[in-house]
Order: sequence, then C-alpha cells, then structure tokens
Amino acid sequence: MLLPLVLLTLASDYDVLIQNARIIDGTGNAWFRGDLGVKAGRIAAIGNLKGKTADRTIDAANRVATPGFIDVHTHVEGNIEESPSADNYLLDGVTTIVTGNCGGSVINVGDWFRKLEQLGIGLNVATLIGHNGVRSEVMGRANRPATPDEIARMQGIIDRAMRDGAVGFSTGLIYIPGTYSNTDEVVALAKAASKYGGVYASHMRNEGEEILSAIREAVTVGKESGLRVQLSHFKINTPKIWGFSEQSLALVEQYRQQGVDVVVDQYPYDRTSTNLGIMLPSWALADGPAKVTERIQDPATRKKILADMKAFVTGRGHTDYSFATVAAYRPEPKYNGKTISEINLLLSRPRGLDSEAETILDMMVKGGAQMIYLSMGDVDIERILRYPQTAIASDGGIQTTGRGMPHPRSFGTNAKVLAEWVRDRKVLTLEDAIRRMTSLPARTFAFHDRGILKEGAAADILIFDPVKVQDKSTFTDPHHYSEGFDYVLVNGKLAVENGKLTAGRHGVALRRADTSR
Repeated sequence: MLLPLVLLTLASDYDVLIQNARIIDGTGNAWFRGDLGVKAGRIAAIGNLKGKTADRTIDAANRVATPGFIDVHTHVEGNIEESPSADNYLLDGVTTIVTGNCGGSVINVGDWFRKLEQLGIGLNVATLIGHNGVRSEVMGRANRPATPDEIARMQGIIDRAMRDGAVGFSTGLIYIPGTYSNTDEVVALAKAASKYGGVYASHMRNEGEEILSAIREAVTVGKESGLRVQLSHFKINTPKIWGFSEQSLALVEQYRQQGVDVVVDQYPYDRTSTNLGIMLPSWALADGPAKVTERIQDPATRKKILADMKAFVTGRGHTDYSFATVAAYRPEPKYNGKTISEINLLLSRPRGLDSEAETILDMMVKGGAQMIYLSMGDVDIERILRYPQTAIASDGGIQTTGRGMPHPRSFGTNAKVLAEWVRDRKVLTLEDAIRRMTSLPARTFAFHDRGILKEGAAADILIFDPVKVQDKSTFTDPHHYSEGFDYVLVNGKLAVENGKLTAGRHGVALRRADTSR
C-alpha cells in the first residue's frame, strides 16, 4: 500500500525582516547596526538576524530604522472620516496621532472609536476629551461661570469618555466657550479625568505677554488634579516680545525641578493657524452665531468690537492685518491665500487697520474663515526646539489635496525638522530629534508599547535616508507630501512601500492604558 506524499512547508521566522539598518531606537541613544524581525504586528527580534527567513525582506541599505512618529497634537475630527487613510501623516512618518486637542473633541469617545474601527484607519488614533466640547454640550456658548449642577454634568461626560479610552483632558482657553471658565472649573473637570490617569493638555489662555501667568494656571490644574501636563504648541506669539521664550522655558524647567511632570510640544514654523474669530474680543463671540451677528450689526456694539480689535492688534506690535492670511473661506474661495490687507484692497476699501477690521467683521457675518497668522520669531522657535522636553507635533489635520490653502505643518512637520533643523542647521542631533518624535510623546501619553524599538513593542517602524528626507509643502504651495520616508510600517504591515502609499489601513483606535492609582 502506497502512502500519500505529504509536502511540509516550513513557516517563515518573521512576517517582515528588515536587514542592514542603522537602528535609532527612539531613546536618544546613538544608532547601532542591526536587523529587525517583525511577527504578528510586534517586534520579535533585534540584532544580527542573518540566516532568518521572512515572508517579506527589506534591505534597509544603511538607511535608518526608527520608531514611527507620534504626533500628540492634531485635529482630525470630521476629516478622518472623509480621508481615513491619513495619507499626509503617513508620508511624513507619522504612525500614531493624538486628537481632541485645544478643548475640541468628539463627545462620545466610545461610539467614535467604534466608527473608526469599522471604517478602517491608516494610522493609530488616540483622543483627549475636550473642555470646549463638553462645556458646549452642557452650557452652550454661555459667557458665565458654571453652576455646581453644570460642573457635575460635565464631570459625568468626562468620566464616560475616560472609561471609553480617552487619554486625558484638553483645554483651549483662548477659544469659546472655554475662555469663559475660571481655573476652579478647569481643575474640577480635570479631576474627573485624573482618577483614570492621563494627561492635561492645554492651549493656554495666553501665549504672549501674559504667558507666565498662563503657564502657572496650567501647572496649577495639573498639580491639583494629579494629571501630567502637556503645554500645547509652545510659542511666543507676540512680535513685540519675541525672545521671551527664555523666561517662559525657565519657568517650565523650574516646575520640573520641583517635581511637576510638565512638558511642551512645538511645530517648527513661524505662523499659527486657527479661526478668524480670535481677532474679535471673546465677549463678542458668546451665545452662538446668531448673537455674534446681532452684535456685529448693532452700530454701538460694532464700534466697541472694533475698538477692542484695534487695541488687541496694536498691543501685539502690528500696524495692520497683513500678518493674517486666509487659508479657507467658503463664501469666496478667491480669498484663499490672500491677506486681510489684500482682501481689503480687493474690496476697494481704504488701506489701514480700521478698514481691515471692518472687512473681518463682514467675513465673520458670512461664517468666518480658517486663517494663518504670522506671529512667531526665529529666536523663540529655535530656543524652544533646543529645550530637551519639547516634543514635535504638527497641530495639523488630515488634508484633502487641492482644497484651500492649509498650513504646511499638516504635510511636513517631521520632514522639516529632519531636513532643516537636523541636517542643514544642525540644531538637533538626529537621535535627539527622533526621541522628540517618538519616546518623549509615548512616555507622556503612556503609550507603553510604542515610541521605542524594542522586542515586544508594536511594530510601528520607519525606514528612511536622513540625507534625502525633505518637506515640500510651503505656505504659498501647500499641497505637497513630504519625500524620503521609504517604508512605513503600522502595526507590522506596510503602509508606505518604496515611498508610495499602499492600499492597506492598518491603524487601530488607541484606548487609554489603565494608569489609575
């Protein structure tokens, strides 16, 4: 009797084998030569893996292999649902993002995470629960202190969000309605998050002349609630005090020396991006769009708004609104890319601050605009970048190619740091720049299995040549992806191959690790 011939196929050692790499592990340590083996979405081995087999072998050819970048300050609510592959982030080396910043987030975190998982996402997504969203849910845009009952209701929303996996609590204290709150309210709400552990991430009340007071408030919230503190997009945004980062960073470091866990993040550009409404006094923005329009159209109130706008702008060292460029204005797309001063002249209005402020109010009545503001100086950008506890973060969003004139930080933040501040200006070493993009943010947000190349960690991995990485997006021509990130692995699977996007969506919803005490 003949027995059937059985062919045995030996399984490969790894799913992916990366050979001949200069490994930068994310800790800040010097690079070393080695191979990486990836199995079932994890880093299975690091070292000399000669003779091992894999389903896919990548010859790094002396390029660097690093952890995937972690961008802790993004705003993707609403646009990740439209563009779930997050191409602009993947092609800038980002494999994990934190959204819900500046007080703006989804309210039902659990439902949103489930939606993302059903949709399929290109990178890993974590979220904060945002103060402005929670306050709006309970109080609308009311310009008044919260009552005890309203505090309790807001705490309930935050508690649910944390149980559903939010990584902390965020504020945007220059934005409505959060700007109408006092410190006691913020502390009370932060305490609702702190019993689960996590981060207090704050767009502070002031990033100019009152920045020291704003830092003190943020640290007070962290100390009284027990949350780690992340100071968002740290900057000096007032030209007349450019250089003041020496004092603001000294205060941050003073708190660290006292045992307060406070760190900062930064995007390496001299321009901010936010809405047009911040040019108006906060009191004028209360109670919803209809009330805002009513105030603008009332002659006496309009006059007071204009006076406050003028005082605000001149107080920061500007003589007109040429520092303010429209990124996206739906009623008149031809305004995109033009400054308020240029738009004012298009309307055949007189030059100058007074007339330009009138133009802003007319635009606000029609729905406002997304803006880019020239407000930071190079001396502060470099000093903040040199500070060891500064993480790199974009403050950007997922972009649709060809739509509007968005800030280039959404396309090129990490490539810009590596090309300009590491390779060309030599302000940072390559190893330290990678640390600020990986293990520093991972530590702050308790992503314990990401941000470092180590055995057992999630296989979020980049392969690139630091000589060739380059940001291509500019303020005048923003819709260009970064170049030079040859391979991007998200949870062990290729999202970018030979510099081109694959069709896969390998990201996951990152729920908060249990760090409760």
